[in-house]
Amino acid sequence: RSTPAAVGVPPLVWSDTLATTARAYAEEMANTRKFAHAHQVQGPGREGENLWTGTRYAYAYPEMIGHWVAERKDFVNGVTPAFSRTGKYEDVAHYTQIVWRNSTAVGCAMASNERDDYLVCRYSPPGNVVGERSY
Repeated sequence: RSTPAAVGVPPLVWSDTLATTARAYAEEMANTRKFAHAHQVQGPGREGENLWTGTRYAYAYPEMIGHWVAERKDFVNGVTPAFSRTGKYEDVAHYTQIVWRNSTAVGCAMASNERDDYLVCRYSPPGNVVGERSY
């Protein structure tokens, strides 16, 4: 988590199960070259998801995740989806998923094709719940 003490939420716990689903989806994106969030049915079993893609071997994990954490600069602690200084949900939604108070577990994985890397992190329970605050 980005500065967990600063936002008053406990650290996320690593989940091999979430890492497995993240790997499967990262591999799917690498194989199809389609960068988009996974279609998930609403309800139990749904996972939060952060995605990243970039030129193969050009970025280290801290840089990849750092792009999500950098969204903090546009975050305001409002009720979802009104939690962005820019007025755009997508400008802060990666960051808010990382620090979401009710998310307790995370699993990440990366897959590559000859051109790009695809990083997927999955969270449980999912964050960015409409009508709730991040923390």
